[in-house]
Amino acid sequence: MTLTLDQLPDRQACTVTQVAPPANAPEWHEWLEEIGFLPGERVMVMARALPGGDPLVVRIGSSTFALRRVEAACVQVATEHRAADGAAA
Repeated sequence: MTLTLDQLPDRQACTVTQVAPPANAPEWHEWLEEIGFLPGERVMVMARALPGGDPLVVRIGSSTFALRRVEAACVQVATEHRAADGAAA
């Protein structure tokens, strides 16, 4: 099962595996990669706005961004635990 950044609990360390924008917004791929969402980068959801949890405060590397949930849903991730399991297999 593929996890996306918007599905993770706050403060869960993970690694970007892929950026997959929706068909109606292919330009998001380039934009998200330009701001640092590249495969292998560590990322974490720091907080969510109330009410509704949109936008998300996301830390990637030493940068912090606010992403809408729909944008965060484009960032596929592996949790640190899952990434370690995959390396051991």
